[in-house]
Amino acid sequence: MKLYTNQRNSAGERVRIALNLKGIAYDYVSVPSLAPGEYRRINPQGLMPALEVDGQVIAQSGAILAYLEEGWPEPPLLPADPIVRGQARAFAQHIAAEMHALTVNRVRRFLAEELAVDEAGVERWLRHWMTEGFTALEAALAQRPADWPFCFSETPGWADLHLVPQLRNGRRFGCDLSPYPLLLAVEARCAALDAFIRARPENQPDYTGA
Repeated sequence: MKLYTNQRNSAGERVRIALNLKGIAYDYVSVPSLAPGEYRRINPQGLMPALEVDGQVIAQSGAILAYLEEGWPEPPLLPADPIVRGQARAFAQHIAAEMHALTVNRVRRFLAEELAVDEAGVERWLRHWMTEGFTALEAALAQRPADWPFCFSETPGWADLHLVPQLRNGRRFGCDLSPYPLLLAVEARCAALDAFIRARPENQPDYTGA
């Protein structure tokens, strides 16, 4: 099993956390280390991460996570209760589809290079969508039927592995995270766990600094 990603790729970090939580061994392949055009040949979408299993490639972190959950159901990443499971999926989807999709590098580059948005404008764009997203996520945790230590369970899972990398992105983009005490409390619990520690950017073989 090979995971194509790089240290800063937060979608790849989600998958690294899942692999670690499930105790699945994998080889880390740094996409920047590949020859020009090689990754596009492996994954025609050209986006990270991608998981190669026995020569077959699965693109998109959500599809990879579903594959891992179905193929290695223990320990589960999703709650047993179907409604809470749906809420966990919705929480994660808000991060992946509503927040992350609007703030990735190719969107920032298009704003700057194609639409001539200046640096201050790009930063305003990032902070706006991050703030909208984190506000919604904080409200979602406030409405939970139980005060679980992690997002939707007594143990970390699907929602948590999306949240932690996204909070790191928020800090990187200069967002004020102080209005989100529930999110930060979950993050603090995750930060003490080996599965999350080993998935951090600074613990990847291609980490080069800040």
